Amino acid sequence: MSTDVAYPVFRTPDPELALCTARRLMEFGRCEYSEVSAYAKLASVAEVRRMAKAMPQGWFRGASELDEFEGVPFEDQPAFVVGVEASGLPTEEAAFEGRLPVEWEVWDLPIGSVEADFTAAIGPNVGLINWDSLQWPAAPEAGFHGDSKHAEVTLLFNTYTRELDEPTDDHSVLVHVRSAVFDGRQRNEPYAHWLAAQVGLTVIGPAQRC
Repeated sequence: MSTDVAYPVFRTPDPELALCTARRLMEFGRCEYSEVSAYAKLASVAEVRRMAKAMPQGWFRGASELDEFEGVPFEDQPAFVVGVEASGLPTEEAAFEGRLPVEWEVWDLPIGSVEADFTAAIGPNVGLINWDSLQWPAAPEAGFHGDSKHAEVTLLFNTYTRELDEPTDDHSVLVHVRSAVFDGRQRNEPYAHWLAAQVGLTVIGPAQRC
């Protein structure tokens, strides 16, 4: 099974500029089947309520302990833990005890359907937009023949890492390529540099792997 590797190519405190830059890179590889997903981690009940009004089309999922529902059939687990739409969120604040942070997510939507609204709604929360099923073009002069496997662009909000575990006040754009390690070196790193350069960007940090 192949894996991907992602490189940061842009960073800014301006979320709209980050989105504009990410879109420019995404459009370089966009094809008929490209899709977009988005995710946010909401740390307070107030932020959950705000996101529910701003982005009602998403799914909300409350936190749970690793073994809290061990042995419990999926259909018997609390709806809020499994995932609910905005209309299914608990009305009592007490229901959120032990369920924060709440995750919000949408998957595999048409490009252009969610990005602007999500960028406006993310606020101080950690989150991301991910465009996948892209097609990176060939770069014969650099020895690359084009690739659609792991061809993605990610916009990270208020964090530097794909794990969303280092909160910051900046937003970062990542370009993904297929991982190909040979003799301890990432053979596709030059491809990431080439892709960034085609839209006036440059790799600004080390590789990130999941």
